[in-house]
Amino acid sequence: MNTQFDTSLSQAATTKTNYVQINGNRIAYRAIGSGSPIVLANRMRGTLDTWDPLFLDTLAEHHTVITFDYPGVGYSTGILPEDIEQVAGFVDDFATAIGLDKFAMLGWSWGGFTTQTLLLDQPERVTHAILVGTNPPGPGQLPIQQVFIERAMKPVNDLDDEEVLFFEPKSAFSRAAAKASRERIYSRPDVVSKIPSRMEQFMVYLKAAEVFGEDASGRRARLTQVRTPMLVISGDNDTSTAGQNWFPLIGQLRNAQFVFYPEAGHGPQHQYPELSAQYIADFISRTSK
Repeated sequence: MNTQFDTSLSQAATTKTNYVQINGNRIAYRAIGSGSPIVLANRMRGTLDTWDPLFLDTLAEHHTVITFDYPGVGYSTGILPEDIEQVAGFVDDFATAIGLDKFAMLGWSWGGFTTQTLLLDQPERVTHAILVGTNPPGPGQLPIQQVFIERAMKPVNDLDDEEVLFFEPKSAFSRAAAKASRERIYSRPDVVSKIPSRMEQFMVYLKAAEVFGEDASGRRARLTQVRTPMLVISGDNDTSTAGQNWFPLIGQLRNAQFVFYPEAGHGPQHQYPELSAQYIADFISRTSK
């Protein structure tokens, strides 16, 4: 685990925030690095500031890394849709607005629902789908755990909460990774003020996730038919979107690979930032439809 992090040398921690107008909303985004583009869709309550900068910096050694805030979240104006299809449509519009044609897409947790939806709705645009700490469409065998819900609903999360939410609190290694990741994230000033903290905001996320899980539109079956390369990255103790919920699809997904980290939780890319970025870069460079 890399314990040395110099904020002044970090692109992710120091890069400026850009804005683009989409459907009357002022949408915030950041772009670092060079190479083929990868767009990152965030988790519930995630903002531009809550990605681990070491993960972004390492990924930016190989790609142009683009992060953004959903409408009504973080630095962006507007209203967050309750429908994942509308959120995916927004990402499609966002990519067009910043001049992207085809791109890889990474989705973490709730952002993984968005990524899968856009992949199915616009398969010609998404070259690779990286699905981190997320579930496929449809009901899962292992549901979200109450301990996760209790911590996720708190207006502000401290380190103890984040150990439960995104790491494996029973593991000393994982707890140390949580502390190091939080320190890197909070190297930017005023991170907390932009994080959604109201129950009405939480309910929008949860409603969209519920509909995705019900899968009335049959996206789970459609996912087994796509040839787009998919990389699933999970911790072995994810109390929100258990990676084990992908197991029934092994052998059905036509072009998917799986990485499971030991003693890890819902934020595996923050526990293993450099390794995860390298896996992703190798996956993108060595796979195709």
